[in-house]
Amino acid sequence: MIRLIATDMDGTLLNSGHEISQENIEAIRYAQSQGVTVVIATGRAFYEANMPVKPTGLTVPYICLNGAEIRDEQFNITHTSHLNPEQIEEVTGVLRKYDIFYQVYTNFGIYTEDKEKDLQIYLDIAMQAGNEPDEEKIREGIEKRLEQGTLKEVDDYSMIYDREGELVMKLLAYTSDHGKLMQAKSELKAFSSLAVSASARNNLEITHADAQKGVALKRIAEQLEIPLSETMALGDNLNDVSMLEVAGFSVAMENAARETKAIAKYLTDSNEESGVGRAIMKYVKQENE
Repeated sequence: MIRLIATDMDGTLLNSGHEISQENIEAIRYAQSQGVTVVIATGRAFYEANMPVKPTGLTVPYICLNGAEIRDEQFNITHTSHLNPEQIEEVTGVLRKYDIFYQVYTNFGIYTEDKEKDLQIYLDIAMQAGNEPDEEKIREGIEKRLEQGTLKEVDDYSMIYDREGELVMKLLAYTSDHGKLMQAKSELKAFSSLAVSASARNNLEITHADAQKGVALKRIAEQLEIPLSETMALGDNLNDVSMLEVAGFSVAMENAARETKAIAKYLTDSNEESGVGRAIMKYVKQENE
């Protein structure tokens, strides 16, 4: 029996237009009608994650920033994990050593020192998901976020770290030099207090060790008193691995990274073919017939 479902967004629930298909919406509604809790589990910050969900009318809890933040259906924050000053210095020291660009995600917004490099991050994530990215549309989205204030361009990240009440939840690093990226990844993984994952070939997502999708899924399952054997997780990339490892029903997308497919017990169609909705209907509906 499946009583709790966690689905990734980019490359999984969302298509190349960053939209949730009608087939996926209807499947989620069906699962909810059967008493199943459906959770969005993403590397995105909440204000980015909610944008494609809001037009659908779906009401769901969120695992954001790879588990650094958990929100209930009313958007109340129920748990956070953040990087302390020592961890921030360790991470940024490694990234500076290899001259790797990074964004800073906090509880107040996302910060960048170069919006053009931000564009490359989002193009890379889209291509990793097997989609043909619309560069102009992505650029317009970046400008809109700058206008809204959810993305902030700064000259120097150091101004953020000592600001009262502002918590650093995640660093997203990007470089097209894969060799440098792997060297940095190796050094960062030596710190047991950190979790290092990725949402595309050319990036690294660095959070506190407690901030992982799998840890967050366990936390929600415990709150709902649902055994992990009755959970389903769906994803396509390395930042989904931790929840695929703990879920009773682990499902990888057809467009998933090779490493992700190797861990998953089941395979579904691609994000362009509403693979999330089809997996939900296959594994949830057959239990209720």
